[in-house]
Parts: sequence; structure tokens; C-alpha cells
Amino acid sequence: MQQIARSVALAFNNLPRPHRVMLGSLTVVTLAVAVWRPYVYHPTDDAMPIVKSIELDKNQLRTLLPEASEPIDQTTSEPEEELPADDIDSDVPDASGTHEYTVSSGDTLSSALNQYGIELGDINALVNSDKALRNLQVGQQLSWTLTDDGALQSLTWEINRRETRTYQRGNNGAFTMQSEMQKGEWQNSVLKGEVRGSFAASAQRAGLTGSEASAVIKALQWQMDFRKLRAGDEFSVLMSREMLDGKSAQSQLLGVRLRSGGKDYYAFRAEDGKFYDRNGSGLARGFMRFPTVKQYRVSSNFNPRRLNPVTGRIAPHKGVDFALPVGTPVLAVGDGEVVVAKNGGAAGNYVAIRHGRQYMTRYMHLKKVLVKPGEKVKRGDRIALSGNTGRSTGPHLHFEIWINNQAVNPLTAKLPRMEGLTGKARSDYLAEVKTNLPQLSFK
Repeated sequence: MQQIARSVALAFNNLPRPHRVMLGSLTVVTLAVAVWRPYVYHPTDDAMPIVKSIELDKNQLRTLLPEASEPIDQTTSEPEEELPADDIDSDVPDASGTHEYTVSSGDTLSSALNQYGIELGDINALVNSDKALRNLQVGQQLSWTLTDDGALQSLTWEINRRETRTYQRGNNGAFTMQSEMQKGEWQNSVLKGEVRGSFAASAQRAGLTGSEASAVIKALQWQMDFRKLRAGDEFSVLMSREMLDGKSAQSQLLGVRLRSGGKDYYAFRAEDGKFYDRNGSGLARGFMRFPTVKQYRVSSNFNPRRLNPVTGRIAPHKGVDFALPVGTPVLAVGDGEVVVAKNGGAAGNYVAIRHGRQYMTRYMHLKKVLVKPGEKVKRGDRIALSGNTGRSTGPHLHFEIWINNQAVNPLTAKLPRMEGLTGKARSDYLAEVKTNLPQLSFK
């Protein structure tokens, strides 16, 4: 043993001095750790406990939920309260409080209504009143009204030109259905005119109703800015009208031709209820789903009937919050025109973009705005940098989509896509266009 110790000491002494110092220090630290024992507190039987239970009131639990870290009581204002007045919207307003939807491929009643924040309980109550609602067909029309607190009040289902079903909520929350069968004759008529003043006034002089003029504007919304029409521009409209006792009971736009600045713009209705050009190509400009290059975590979902986590009051959340670092580029989700780019207020720095006539997007709590009102933007253009301005408790982007002045869920909303007809649907459409096109002459 002594020989081993002597050998170790000799080897240690032969090491360079820096190595001897390092090895000696490691030995001391190792011995200190080996012999150290932490102090353990052992309470006596009569000692007061250090840990105790704390009872919380149920209302206090709200402050512990994840939602409590999100913007509180942020009831963003309606678009028309802050956007510049638009003579087209005032001349041809939509029916007040009524929301409309055209059934698309793959739609169910649930997918169509849920994107507008209508609760599943109301949708189930509708289906319980009429099982046929499970079989919606492409091109059919839905319209509905809501109560003051956002619950579904009534729904109208236009099955075809002959039959319309209406569902009305009763005092017990259940819906009752009434079916109405039309008995009039449908007749096609062509109405022509020239622009003198506003398009709405010019259309009325040509014999179109306000709702028919609105249908024309929506059909051509992606091709033509109706505020920029000039005196002498011409239009020709093909309407199908149901005549009852010599009067028009309802109508449907089949096709339109508008000549402005020497250029012709066309839109024709297909069986799916959408409008396409003369070749069956879609007129809508495609939208991106997210306003950022990549998808970020959703920190607060769309909920028009959200219960505020702190106050317990209804505080609608009309968009989606994305948790993202300050300075992240914010992109326009579609082609459009900037109608608001401002600083200040609960929304902080924010931008609003109008896309066509029916769609609008809003981007809030920005660090820096990169666009100006009146500026045209394309899908994917950088419009701002995300931030934490206004009424906000952490860096995030609040993003909204509005369709026909109604906030919808940005994550599930049916957005316009650049699509066209194919196969038999396209051949049937082109045959219809070939028949209707000659009727839209200006002579």
C-alpha cells in the first residue's frame, strides 16, 4: 500500500505545476461534495405548517385561465363606423341584419354556419326541425338573421326557384319550418342603360331594382371598381324574373356585360351559383389563409359570443390572435385597396383592406404600418410589422375577416379562390353562355 502511495506521489510531483494545481483543486472539491450533507428541516408536532390550502372564489378562477393573458374586453368596432363612406354601399345597401351564403362544393349546414360563429346547438336545433337540411346542394342560397346577443333567430333555405323553406325560432329555442311554393312564371328580360351619375341611379333608370343592381356589382366586383365608372359607360343585364299577377316577385341575375373605357367586362352565372367569365374561368382573386409567411400559434380564437375571462361579460372576439414576435412581417391575404392605416386607440396601429365589394380584412396591434389609405396591394404584399400596441397584454397579431359586413372565423371561412369550371360543368356553362351572350348587345 505504501509502495502504491509512493508511486502516486512521485507521479504527481513529476507533473507540470499548472497540472498539479488543477488536480489538487478537483480533489478538494470532490472530497467536499462527498462529505457535505444538506440541512433537512424536521418540524415538531406543534409547529405551524409552512404549506397551507387556499380557497378561491369561482369567479377568481377566470384570472388563472390562458384567456386571461389575452386582450381584455376588446370589442372591435364595426367596419362602417371607422371606414370612409362609400356611395355604392349607401346607394345599394344589403337587407339590414340579413346574412347570405351560397352553398359550395363540400358544404354542410354546420360548416356553412359555424364559420359565422353560429353555435352547434342552434345548428342541431335546425336539423331537428327538418332532416332535409342535411342534404344541401351546390348553388342553393341560405340567409339568416341573428338576435341581439348573436343567437340564430331565423333561417331561409332557397331550395330552388320554386320552393323556399323558412325556419323561425320559438320561445322554447326550437325551430319551426314553413315551406312556400312559388306559382309564378319565370321570364328572362334584358335591361340596358348608360352611366349618368352613380351606377345605382343609372341602373334604376334602366329598370333594375336596388337588389338587382347590388347583384350586378357583386358579380363584377373583382374586375371593376364601380366608383370609377365614367359618364357614357354602357351596361346590359340579363335578369330572370318570376312574374306573379303581372309583377316581379323575385329575380336572379343570369349575366351582365359592362363597357368602360372601351373595354368589355362579362360575368355569367353557373349552376353552382357563382359567376365566371365567358370561358368559364373564375373571377374571384385568391386569398391566403394566413397573414404571415408561416403559421403561428393561435393564442385566442374567433368567438362572437365570448365570455370575458375577467369581467364575466359578453365581449365578442371578432378575429383570431396569433402569438408572434414583435417585428414579424404582416402580409395582405388578398388583392385589395387599403381603406384604413392609422395609429392609436384600443386596436393600436392597424390596417384595414377592402377586397372587392364583399370582403374586408383588418390587422391590429401593429408595431409599424407600411401602407397608406388608397394604396393598392397584392396578395402577399408586406403591409406592416407586428407589435404590441393598443390594448394588448403581449406581442400578437389580431386578424379579422369580414364578409358582407359580418365577421367570420378566419380559420374556417370559405375564402375566394381562383378557380374555374371543368368537365361537364364547364361544357354546360359554355353552352349557356353561347345562348345568353348575343342578348347582351348594346344595340
